[in-house]
Amino acid sequence: MNLSKSDRVFPIVNGLFLILACLTMIAPLIHLAAISLSSPVYANAKLVYLWPKGFNLSVYEQIFGMDTLWRALGISIYMCLMGTLIFLLLTTSLSYSLSRSIMPGRKWILKFILVTFVFTSPLIPNYLLIKSLGMENTLWALIIPGALNAFSVIIMKTFLQGISSELFDAAKMDGCSEYGIYARIAIPLSKPVIATLSLFYVVGMWNSYFGALIYIRSKELYPLQLVLRSLILEQDMGGAAPAAVEVAMEATPEMMKAGVILFTTIPILVVYPFLQKYFVKGALLGSLKE
Repeated sequence: MNLSKSDRVFPIVNGLFLILACLTMIAPLIHLAAISLSSPVYANAKLVYLWPKGFNLSVYEQIFGMDTLWRALGISIYMCLMGTLIFLLLTTSLSYSLSRSIMPGRKWILKFILVTFVFTSPLIPNYLLIKSLGMENTLWALIIPGALNAFSVIIMKTFLQGISSELFDAAKMDGCSEYGIYARIAIPLSKPVIATLSLFYVVGMWNSYFGALIYIRSKELYPLQLVLRSLILEQDMGGAAPAAVEVAMEATPEMMKAGVILFTTIPILVVYPFLQKYFVKGALLGSLKE
């Protein structure tokens, strides 16, 4: 089969473009890794770019010795796991109900959900609500408010509507209840979109710090991103590490910031390969049918 010149050139140009796009995304991480692994002399003089100079592991020796970071890492992991379970339970159950034509008032409920796309509650009423419910200074204040969102419900509902209704009718004829259809048919068939929405939720939860900044008072409950923020702000202001992070600073502040940023970033990057095979399929399937 003879290909035209444009058909031969396009894959090459497209491949080069994608390679450059990938490099622009991973270059900041490589730069941070190079700084954190360099000698303080080179790092302080800003002579490190994409390769470490004067190989040095003192930064990671200090980071791995910070009890505060490990405690914050455990809190962030707990929030992601518990929050994802609650998020999936609420999202899948509500979406399944809205996808069923037999549910009374489902169109009105969907309209109320769509309103939240346009109107969001202000910060002060949110804070007063969390405080009145007794969730202030607890991890529930970070998990519950974001446990359900309109975007995920609509994506999940659209996906479930794409499943053949004959499959559900056949299950009913075999004596399966709505709960059984939900648990045995709808959920297993929704693995791609569930994996995609879970990834969106986990990344958002992992990177979030503003909620903890507003609702959390005890430093023992600080998630990883808030500890990272505190550490970076203290060093940018020319001070020592935060009181909760007692460590002898053998490395420069720039090296410590680079190392801690990698410490907080790598765990969430490790999750993606396990969900990658579902990611594209789930994102597309959830948007096929209106």
